[in-house]
Amino acid sequence: MQTTITYRPAKASDEAAIKSLIRAVNINPMGLKWPRFLVAVAENGRLVGCGQIKPHRGGSRELASIAVQKEYRRQGIAGELIQRLLAEEQPPVWLTCMDKLVPFYAQFGFVEVQGGDGRSLPFYFRLARALFKPIQKLSRIPGYLAVMVWSTKP
Repeated sequence: MQTTITYRPAKASDEAAIKSLIRAVNINPMGLKWPRFLVAVAENGRLVGCGQIKPHRGGSRELASIAVQKEYRRQGIAGELIQRLLAEEQPPVWLTCMDKLVPFYAQFGFVEVQGGDGRSLPFYFRLARALFKPIQKLSRIPGYLAVMVWSTKP
């Protein structure tokens, strides 16, 4: 079932739907300030996708909160959100994701920052990596938390 999707900046009235979607897909619920979001809305007015560029202390920016309602996945909505968000940005833009999503983000020009001690990473991303490891061990989450960077505009 293909439906028409429109993309627009979020409004205050979208805040609850954004937070609900983020909880439903089980991704980081921190820093969900609706004015930073771009949303995807179906013909019936339902918010079906969202994403944001989240600023961090130290000046780094993160592509974050990319989420699409389950029944609307595999229709290119996440990709369209990512392309529209990046079109407004200058590199570098960072992101964190589970390792299984690295190929998905690579198609938009993101490159995984490999190994080392992580000193080349902005502070927020070094911290995210460090905090994720014990959580992963306790909850037995498979894979690892990848840090990726978009550093060249196509």
